[in-house]
Amino acid sequence: MSRPRIQKRICDVPSIDTFTPSGMSSASAQTVTMSVEEYEALRLIDYEDLSQEQCAQIMGVARSTVQRLYNDARKKIADSIINVKVLKIGGGDYTICLKKQNQSLCTGCKRHQHRRGGNRES
Repeated sequence: MSRPRIQKRICDVPSIDTFTPSGMSSASAQTVTMSVEEYEALRLIDYEDLSQEQCAQIMGVARSTVQRLYNDARKKIADSIINVKVLKIGGGDYTICLKKQNQSLCTGCKRHQHRRGGNRES
């Protein structure tokens, strides 16, 4: 019997979930699908400039899980660019952080105006 999947915490779903190469219709193109968790790991590490350990703490998973999500996201972006494929973001096992749901607890990210790497608000 396999282990149950852990829901990863994310701060928000992307506002745009499909990226189509210029001059191509998304109906006729091959598609690469990135999960929302892969997107969040990429956003936290590359855009928010957090370490994998900090990202793991925010998402509520092990660092090795973040490393896998991050590597998978990078490969999918490269595949989309190099092979001229549509990139779609969606699906996965995640929960949206409580701050987004107008509650009091969020584990920290610039999106919700928290300090880098901690639970303290700025």
